[in-house]
Amino acid sequence: MSDLIACVAACSSGYCGRCDLLVGLDGVHVTAVREVTGRWGRRTLEVVIESAPVRAGCPVCGAVSPSHGRRAVALVDTPAFGRPVTVVWRKRTWRCPMDVCGASFTEQNDEIASARALLTTRAAWWAIGQIRREHASVQGIARQLGCSWKTVWAAVKPLLQAMAGDESRFDGVTSLGVDEHIWHHRSTRPIEDGGRGPKELTGMVDLTRDRTGKVRARLLDLVPGRSGKAYADWLKERNEAFRAGVQVATLDPFRGYKNAIDDELEDAIAVLDAFHVVKLGTQAVDEVRRRVQQETSGRRGRTGDPLYGIQNILRCGRDKLTDRQRARLHRAILADERHDEVHIAWQCAQQLRDAFANQHLHAGRKIAEKILASFPTCPILEIARLGRTLRQWKAAFLAYFDTDRSSNGGTEAINGLIELHRRIARGFRNRDNYRLRMLLIAGGLTHPHLK
Repeated sequence: MSDLIACVAACSSGYCGRCDLLVGLDGVHVTAVREVTGRWGRRTLEVVIESAPVRAGCPVCGAVSPSHGRRAVALVDTPAFGRPVTVVWRKRTWRCPMDVCGASFTEQNDEIASARALLTTRAAWWAIGQIRREHASVQGIARQLGCSWKTVWAAVKPLLQAMAGDESRFDGVTSLGVDEHIWHHRSTRPIEDGGRGPKELTGMVDLTRDRTGKVRARLLDLVPGRSGKAYADWLKERNEAFRAGVQVATLDPFRGYKNAIDDELEDAIAVLDAFHVVKLGTQAVDEVRRRVQQETSGRRGRTGDPLYGIQNILRCGRDKLTDRQRARLHRAILADERHDEVHIAWQCAQQLRDAFANQHLHAGRKIAEKILASFPTCPILEIARLGRTLRQWKAAFLAYFDTDRSSNGGTEAINGLIELHRRIARGFRNRDNYRLRMLLIAGGLTHPHLK
């Protein structure tokens, strides 16, 4: 860097092409480089730039206007050589010579910075890239740039809003997933009363497969609330072409979302998520285990109780168990004949796993149909209740085998990415900012600067 400063000093009589190339701002030339004390006492690199002299016409009347001097504007630029960088842009100003006009105007170049911006254009897009690709926090970016959180977000937010407002990002969606998540854990007071509003958000995810059949999940939107109305209202806001293009709609077993799909996506096939179905089976086994534990011992399970010792084993698939785990399961069931109910419930849950895991869809569908026929009449109350639930969701349950294993797995992956960035930011206070951040990191927003 000392060589750059010396080079600028040596070229004081004219512009230095090597310095211009190093700074890399098209249309301007470097006239000075120096170290200064910036924010929080940090050593900051200050680069002074200006454009070459040109004649300018008045934007009002068109008359050729003489120069009216320069106006220095300080902009935060991307860090360089381990230091924050401030670009001092000596903007040219002109004044119209015509008495009837008398307009004055200032040099503008959106490639360097937009009007009244605090960051250069490339610094704003650099910050967006750091958030998206490097999982950086806004505060961490502000620290690298040598400015405040508000300064960074004021430059980034309009760019994110413009990308999020582009309706073309909804084109080509043929498979749509929906799920809810919690975005804060504070009071649910309304926003107008100083609160953060509902804790739950409903997220819509594009689960369309590419030419290779792979799902490349991307977040489409986040809306407040967990209800069928929240989902239906969002679908109504989309155009008819979008709703007609959705062929498959995946969901967890929540009737509100199912009603919204039936009302707004009449041509779409609703598919019950395989993970949630298996989860229902595992919950039923756990309920049977706890009930049998109470009936046999009159209390909750404790260390040393046979059923308490296998509670985690009962949540696993049979193909995942080791020989030692199988032996433990066998001993626990044989410890009391009343434990047979637990074993039967576990075998029922394994049937659910087998249906979804079968390599052949037609064979898996046969297992699923057998489940629908047998579970509702099972003498074990919890399994019978599970069977009635699955029978109510029969069409959506069996649709898994008719839609080439469509599931909400991509939606859950997006939720995981959202949770990661919520932890990085250590929570959010503003729901709009939260939505924009999550659309950036999980929504596949596109722009030439994000290549």
